Amino acid sequence: MAAQIIDGKEVAKITYKQIKARTAALREQGIIPGLTVIIVGENPASQTYVASKEKRALKLGWNGQVIRLPENATQQELCEVIKTLNLDDSVDGILVQLPLPKHINELEVLKCIDPEKDVDGFHIVNSGKLFAGLESFVPCTPKGIMKLIDSTGVEIEGKNAVVIGRSLIVGKPAFLLLSARNATVTLCHSKTENLAEFTRSADIVVAAIGKPNFVTADMIKPGAVVIDVGINRLPDGQLCGDVDFESVKEVAGHLTPVPGGVGQMTIAMLMENTVISAEARLAGRDRKTDASVLDGTRHKA
Repeated sequence: MAAQIIDGKEVAKITYKQIKARTAALREQGIIPGLTVIIVGENPASQTYVASKEKRALKLGWNGQVIRLPENATQQELCEVIKTLNLDDSVDGILVQLPLPKHINELEVLKCIDPEKDVDGFHIVNSGKLFAGLESFVPCTPKGIMKLIDSTGVEIEGKNAVVIGRSLIVGKPAFLLLSARNATVTLCHSKTENLAEFTRSADIVVAAIGKPNFVTADMIKPGAVVIDVGINRLPDGQLCGDVDFESVKEVAGHLTPVPGGVGQMTIAMLMENTVISAEARLAGRDRKTDASVLDGTRHKA
């Protein structure tokens, strides 16, 4: 029996509907969410991503702006822009589009962002809070992954989960979020020996290794939930994920497509993080994610 396809576009649509309602409530109190994206240089893929974020923010009726800096902008110049935005109370979210030019240290730049406006969830303070099971801004892609799994109706607690890939942006946060929901999680990567032995016993597989069609049907437990984070372009120009969709769909219980899966959720989660920050501004308290994001995440034995 073929897998049920997890429609990221539909899950994102539901999320945007919720965000619009929250935005309307903020407007009634005189608050309009503000998101600022900073891009350095002319990377074509980055330009496309930034345009999508700006378009979505404006569609929600927010104060959305893009600050474009030249390729040769210095790290100090970039950080000065960020510091100005940190002090601007009308800006609820600050996002620096990655990757940055090679002469700029990404980690140092991300550390310049006020953690209370770090809607991408990459600041070391937010990363540390996530690790400790405290409320924090959660990186957008892993947060979206959790919503996609929840949309299947499959209970996460007690399940065996495997995350393939250990990046700070996806793999490690996904590991923490699944563990926080009481799954038993194994973090695998490019150096893992006998990887298929781990994945074949997993009820949930998150593939974020960056290798086209890497995960095949013989690696998947029948009925498993398979989340494909990969976006790879083949020599013929076609997009594919890290999962061999055609073979795995005959084995998995639930499967995300590429495109149309995880990618749809990343921007939706960015917008959700931003509206959370705006709500914190209204409440006059520290900007931090709502507790529902990390329900049950206090570490347990």
